[in-house]
Amino acid sequence: MSQSLVDALRLSPLPRPPVWIMRQAGRYLPEYRELRERHSFKEAVSTPEVAAEITLQPIRRFGLDGAVIFADIMTPLEGMGVEMTFDPGPTLRPYTLREVLELPDLDTDRVGFVAETIRRVGTEVPSETAVIGFAGAPVTLLAYLLEGGGSKDFFAMRVALRADTTAAAAALEKLAREMRVYLGMQVEAGAHVVQLFDTWAGLVDLATFESLAVPAARASLAGLDAPTIYFAPGSGHTLELQAKVGANGYGVDWRTPIMEAWARLGEVAVQGNLDPAVLLTDPATIASEVKALLNQVAGRPGHIMNLGHGIDRHTPPENVTAFVEAIRA
Repeated sequence: MSQSLVDALRLSPLPRPPVWIMRQAGRYLPEYRELRERHSFKEAVSTPEVAAEITLQPIRRFGLDGAVIFADIMTPLEGMGVEMTFDPGPTLRPYTLREVLELPDLDTDRVGFVAETIRRVGTEVPSETAVIGFAGAPVTLLAYLLEGGGSKDFFAMRVALRADTTAAAAALEKLAREMRVYLGMQVEAGAHVVQLFDTWAGLVDLATFESLAVPAARASLAGLDAPTIYFAPGSGHTLELQAKVGANGYGVDWRTPIMEAWARLGEVAVQGNLDPAVLLTDPATIASEVKALLNQVAGRPGHIMNLGHGIDRHTPPENVTAFVEAIRA
């Protein structure tokens, strides 16, 4: 049976857009919270039985068209010898550009639990549901490595990209090679689609995005035997340049009207872009907002319905049901 998410990324006409939600396997679900009472975040990610169960929870509840694997964008860095804790976000010692260049290559055996999770999910999801793998893009991973954790501004990354462009480019090239290996492992394990999250690329200016972020993201996705999606939230100023990444589809956040974004991206699939805040309202408002968005798209092939970023942890599950039902109506 064909998978509507894969078909949409191939720009095939469909009776309705496929729908999945970023962070759909997570804290807004009571069954997830119950499971997490027995398992830490790192334990849940690294135990295929648990990670597969978390991945499947929203599929069982909502019947979404994509099952995104429960993992973390920092997971492959642990397979490169980077030690970190999660509380809840990643905390690690800050690295220098030279230290990033000296990191060992990704040992896929150390992250083999991700591949096993994908295999387990693939045997349990309906045949029409696409399994979605993912990785963090090089600029975003470099931001965490240089900062030593989360930040609103990631000045360490922004300084490095300007102060030592040559070393920064080399560090990004290294991370791109390893993410390409990591994503390839996921595709080999059975992921039907992979998404590259460039969460912090929107912090950089246009020239830096074009010279450093785009080549690194492109290299991360090059030659994969599966359709690809690139998503860089908060980066509306870079949309024309994003098309150079070479993905099959592009996520768009809620700040840019979807048809304006599509015009700037070109003949590709577009994913999004309902404001996650809409799911904190009520079913009538959700239905109205979904209808307005779908009316803008007007059935254009290549649309993937999603939020413009991850679902908020306080979202009532019944509002997700209303979201999915509004699309199917």
